[in-house]
Amino acid sequence: MVMTQPILEMEGISKAFPGVQALKDVDLTCEPGEVHALAGENGAGKSTLMKILAGAYVHDEGAIRLKGKEVSFDSTKEAQENGISIIYQEFNLMPEFNIAENIFLGREPRHSGWMLDTAQMIRKAKELLGRLGLDLDVKTKAKYLTVSQQQLVEVAKALAFNADLLIMDEPSSAISIKETVLLFRIIEALKREGKGIIYISHRLEEIFEIADRITVLKDGRLVGTVRTGDVTKVEVVNMMVGRSFEEVFPASKKGDKKEILFLENVSRAGVLKDIHLKVYSGEILGLAGLVGSGRTELARVIFGVDRYDSGRISMSGKPVPPPTIRDSIDRGIGFVTEDRKKEGFIHNQPVRVNLTLPILHRFQTWGFLDRSKEERICQDSIEQFDIAVSGMEQEIQYLSGGNQQKVVLAKWLNANPKLIIMDEPTRGIDVGAKSEIYHLMRQLTEKGTGILMISSELPEIIGMSDRIAVMSEGAIMGELSPAEASEERIMMMATGESNQASEG
Repeated sequence: MVMTQPILEMEGISKAFPGVQALKDVDLTCEPGEVHALAGENGAGKSTLMKILAGAYVHDEGAIRLKGKEVSFDSTKEAQENGISIIYQEFNLMPEFNIAENIFLGREPRHSGWMLDTAQMIRKAKELLGRLGLDLDVKTKAKYLTVSQQQLVEVAKALAFNADLLIMDEPSSAISIKETVLLFRIIEALKREGKGIIYISHRLEEIFEIADRITVLKDGRLVGTVRTGDVTKVEVVNMMVGRSFEEVFPASKKGDKKEILFLENVSRAGVLKDIHLKVYSGEILGLAGLVGSGRTELARVIFGVDRYDSGRISMSGKPVPPPTIRDSIDRGIGFVTEDRKKEGFIHNQPVRVNLTLPILHRFQTWGFLDRSKEERICQDSIEQFDIAVSGMEQEIQYLSGGNQQKVVLAKWLNANPKLIIMDEPTRGIDVGAKSEIYHLMRQLTEKGTGILMISSELPEIIGMSDRIAVMSEGAIMGELSPAEASEERIMMMATGESNQASEG
C-alpha cells in the first residue's frame, strides 16, 4: 500500500477569546482525494477551527502543517496563496460587480502586470462556470443572481484559486436538490484530482453520502474521528450531542381535524397556478418541491405579503378578502420565514423586543407600554423554549442559529396562532436544536394549531408531515400520505414526471 502524505495536519489546536475557551487540543487531518466532514452542534468550534486554518484567526497553541511543512497564517490572503480556499456559509459576493469580477476580485488578470485583461478574465470565468455546469452570463451582476446561483459562483470563486484544500461551510444549505447533486459531482471530480475537501454540514444524509471520514467536535474539544462506513447516523449524532439520541421524529396523535385554511383555484401570474389546498387543525401539512417550484411564493400569498390575482381563500369555512399582513396576524396566522436573518428578527435588538413584536399592542394602555407584563411574557418564552441566552436584553444577533430560530418560533406562538407557516424551519441548525423544534411543532399540533411546513429536506418532510403536498412550476402536483411517500416518489412529482394524488 502506497502511503501518501496528508495535505493537512492540525495538531493540538487551542484558541481562547476573552472569557471563552473556543478550542482545546483539537486534531484534524485531511488526505489527498479525501472528503473529511467536520460535524458538531452550533457552538462546537467548527467555524473557529476553520477560521484558524483560513488565516482569519491565529491559534494560541498547536501546529498546522501543509504537505508536511509547518505554517501559520497572518491573513486569509496568505492562506489562499498557500493553497487553502474557503467557501463561507454567508456569501461574500460584491452585489454591484459581475460574476467574472467577483470570481477574480483582487487577482484580476492583467496585461504587462498592470492593465486589466478583461477578455482573459471573462474567458476564464466562462471556463470555470462550464466546469460547474452553470449556464450563466458572466457579465451578470451578482445582485441579480438567485441564492443558489450565488452559492455556485462562490464555488467557482474558490476553484479559481486552484487550491489544494477546499473548505466548504454548509455549501448546500441554500441550493436545490438538483444543484446539490451537481455540487456532489464537482466534489467527486475534485477528489479524483487529488484535492482535499473539508465539508461542514448539519445534514447527516449528505455527510454519509459524500464524506470518507467524519471528525466530531463538542464544546471546542475533539470527540473523535471515524470512518463513515464504520458508524451509523445515530452513533454520529450521539457523539455530537453527548447523550443517547435516537434520530426519530415525534409521532403524530390522531384527533378530530377542523378545516382552518382553504385555497380554491388561487393563482398569481407567472408564479402560482390554480392552487387547491386545505390545512386542518392539529396537523402538519408538508409542502415539498424543488427550489423555484412556488412553495415560498404560496406562503407569501397566504400571509398577505403578496397579492393573488384570482381564486378564493377561506378561514375556518368563511371566505376572506385578499389579506394584508396585519389581517393575517389578526386572523391567527404566523409566518416563520425561510431567511430568518434577513426577515425573521431585528439583529441589533434584544431578545425581549424580538419576542414581542407581533403582540406589542397587548402591553399598551393609552399609548404606554406595560414593561413588566412584556418581561413576564419574555421570561415565560425563554423558559418554555429553553432558549440559551444570558438574559432577555441580550441582542439576538449573538445567539446561535438554533436559539435564534427558537426566538422566531416563540414570537409567533405568543400570538396564539391558529395556523403557522414554517418555511425551512430547521435550515442551518444542529441536530439537537432540530429535535427540540420537532417536538415543539408536535406540541403545537396537540393544542390544535395547524402547521404548513415547507422543507427541502425530504426525510424531514416524510418524518414530520401528516399529509404531503408536492409543488412543481407553481402548481400542486398531488398529495401523499406519509405511508405512500418516499423520496423517489416525491422527486418524481416535484420534477413533473408523476402526478399521483391521494384524497386528503
